[in-house]
Amino acid sequence: MSRYSELSRDQLAILLPELLLCGHLIDRSGMAHTIGAFGREGMAEVAIEEWQLASPIYTRRMRAALNIPGTGVETIFKGLQLDIGAPPQFMDFRFRITDDNHGEFWLDHCGALADVEPMGEDFVVSMCHTIEDPTFDATALATNPLAQVRPIHRPPRVPADRVPVCAWTVVIDDAHEPPAIPAHTPEIEATAAAKIELAPVDSADTGNGDYAGPLLSDLTFGDFSKSALVRMADEVCLQQHLLTLGFQIALRDRASAEQATDIARKQFTGIAGLTSERLRNALGLGRDAAALAQILRLHPAWNPLPYTDIDVSFERETVVLRLRRNSPGVADGGWPALVDAEYIEPINAMARGVDPHFDTRVRAAGDDEIVFEIAAVETAFKEIPEVAITRFSTGADFGFTERRSLPLTVV
Repeated sequence: MSRYSELSRDQLAILLPELLLCGHLIDRSGMAHTIGAFGREGMAEVAIEEWQLASPIYTRRMRAALNIPGTGVETIFKGLQLDIGAPPQFMDFRFRITDDNHGEFWLDHCGALADVEPMGEDFVVSMCHTIEDPTFDATALATNPLAQVRPIHRPPRVPADRVPVCAWTVVIDDAHEPPAIPAHTPEIEATAAAKIELAPVDSADTGNGDYAGPLLSDLTFGDFSKSALVRMADEVCLQQHLLTLGFQIALRDRASAEQATDIARKQFTGIAGLTSERLRNALGLGRDAAALAQILRLHPAWNPLPYTDIDVSFERETVVLRLRRNSPGVADGGWPALVDAEYIEPINAMARGVDPHFDTRVRAAGDDEIVFEIAAVETAFKEIPEVAITRFSTGADFGFTERRSLPLTVV
């Protein structure tokens, strides 16, 4: 059972781009603290490792879920459209296919660049050169290990307002040497997040049940069936969990266990609050306890349900969250494992993303589960610092617009 099946098809179509964008903003939360701990170069190393570990796994999962066939450039581009690394419009990827082995993409808008350019050229080079070169190849690796992604042009922008902001070629050639497999790949492949099985798409549902047809310029999520949208939403949540697990692996290589946990918790808190706020706004929910219960049920930190095994209930004006300690998500050591009876800031952040008056306390804590209850208090709380840091991104207030989806054919 998926929590997302509780939503209508129209609501799911609104939710999908939000989940993709919030997944992208995970790094706006985590990398700020990584820079503080390791500096700009250390941050870049962590970013490279986390994306290299996570993206091939979740790209293969999404391809299997939506029956995306092939090993060519078109298949690589479809994977990008459903990747938290490339949320629609915020990272405005445009595509051109020459043939099965050759293509180009460019970005008419790059929200990540808008966030980084004010920080100076060194940070732009770190993102657009140091990080992108190995991570683009890692994403393509999921489809074809002989694919190489290479820049036509990229920032720093000359002139400063150049559009498109960057452009890249994708070439598949038998002469290419596949990129090296990261050392920790077996570790992340062994996680429950990588291996968990979810309900297949129901082919009898109205709407598109797969993405086996031509590459589309923009995905109109409302064209997909409800069953497909539910599966996509759950997969995007797993993308977020896998990226976080990759982040934690990269931290452990560079920090003590205590420092790594501290940074991971700050990352979780920052993105938890901003995600709640965006989901509440997108779905037009209120600010009361009933709205909070709905947001907690839909929050990517607690989905897909077979991975997190959490329960959310509503008792008068109090929301009760039960976090079971034997879930796959806790066993993986990811977000569900970072919350305990002593550390509840991510839950407070989620709650206050709905309304700043909410406060969390522990009702009961045992070996099997921790029970949290959340209720409104008289005085509003100030924004949690980790959420304020994440709000630095232009993605915090980014709005999606309606676009027409057109098939892209070979030039």
